[in-house]
Amino acid sequence: MGIHVEPEEILTSAQATGNYLHKIAPKKSRVFVIGSDGLINAIRDHELILTEVDPDYVVVGIDKKISWAKLNTAVMNIRAGAKFIGTNPDSTYPTEHGIGVGNGAILAAIKVATDVSPLVIGKPETPIYEQALQRLKSNASDTLMIGDRLDTDILGAQRVGIATLLLLTGVTSLEMSKTSVIQPDLVLPGLPDVTSGMLADCTS
Repeated sequence: MGIHVEPEEILTSAQATGNYLHKIAPKKSRVFVIGSDGLINAIRDHELILTEVDPDYVVVGIDKKISWAKLNTAVMNIRAGAKFIGTNPDSTYPTEHGIGVGNGAILAAIKVATDVSPLVIGKPETPIYEQALQRLKSNASDTLMIGDRLDTDILGAQRVGIATLLLLTGVTSLEMSKTSVIQPDLVLPGLPDVTSGMLADCTS
């Protein structure tokens, strides 16, 4: 995509979930994972044991190959006492064909079948923002969150005291931003406008 960054400059909700478990879970804890390779690798990187049998944690991320069998395994393990953790609660997911199903829909299905709400690590919850600030070696007051979704990007940043810039390139339109109870500090059409000088105009 023409964006030149180092791996350590990227923090995904899957990585943040792996980091969180590494911090709070005893070594060699057993984890059942629904999700992509990124989430599976994030769990493996912290020496946690992947299993479908008697896990201590059920971790759920976006899975484009979700099945009844995976959902059923998650539900049965949570009902047996495993802690329920979600990487992110996005109800929708943007695709080249339009707005599709997000991880929040998977979390909702499991919640309905277990009556247990997940602990969410990614946006809009605070753990991922706290990890990002640590990685940046920055304070909330010195940081700007640039995002394109009010109910995750912007809300989460506001919860930890980070200033916010909404881009109108995602599911949030200008009309939605005007009527929402979640109000960003700044609004711009897209990323090119951030580097074109419009950001300076907005903050001057």
